[in-house]
Amino acid sequence: MWGHFVAAAEGWSPLGMTIRMFSALLIGTAIGVDRGLKRRGAGIKTHALVCLGAALVMMTGEYINRRFAGNMDISRLGAQVVSGVGFLGVGTIIVTGRNQVRGLTTAAGLWACACLGLAVGIGFVEGALITLVMVMFTLKILTRADTWMHTYAKVFDLYLEFPTNKSVSTFVDALHAEGIKICSFELGKSKIKGEGPNAILCIEVKDRKKRCTILNTIQQMDCVRFAEEL
Repeated sequence: MWGHFVAAAEGWSPLGMTIRMFSALLIGTAIGVDRGLKRRGAGIKTHALVCLGAALVMMTGEYINRRFAGNMDISRLGAQVVSGVGFLGVGTIIVTGRNQVRGLTTAAGLWACACLGLAVGIGFVEGALITLVMVMFTLKILTRADTWMHTYAKVFDLYLEFPTNKSVSTFVDALHAEGIKICSFELGKSKIKGEGPNAILCIEVKDRKKRCTILNTIQQMDCVRFAEEL
């Protein structure tokens, strides 16, 4: 049964074209559902359209190659999709006011979705579906692993707000007194007139179990107005 399905998808016929486009729709929707459930900018419709468009481009390349007896490199149109889909990915990546980068996974998902569409469009449905399973594994399972690693990492970032400029030096001295290692310290100016400076702080702890204790200690300092982990 599976062999007949793959053979039909690889063939240049109305049935094969339908299977390819339906597979592209399925793949784009599957990836889009994950992004949509997490309220990302690119959801079901965006991923489905990207995958369908990529599949159609690859089929168009095959059609031109067949129509004009091999006078065109069939991969040329597909290569433009791989590079051109980047403009959508850039639109999903944002840097927040606290220097947090958001949307990288969605951008990578869009790029992978386009590549899957190209594979389906040329009739390589079997490989595309196998890759889809791996993509979904990455988005579902590896996301949890990534969260776990972030939670138990010995190096973590903090966003801080200070009441005055003088509070910054007091805060740094207090950290040194506690024996906390500062990996990086980026000081910024508040956009609100009259407010003190803010900072992105990266610190390293010897025992990851002390992360919550250190954060509570920082939040209770008189020289710190607000502190949270990024």
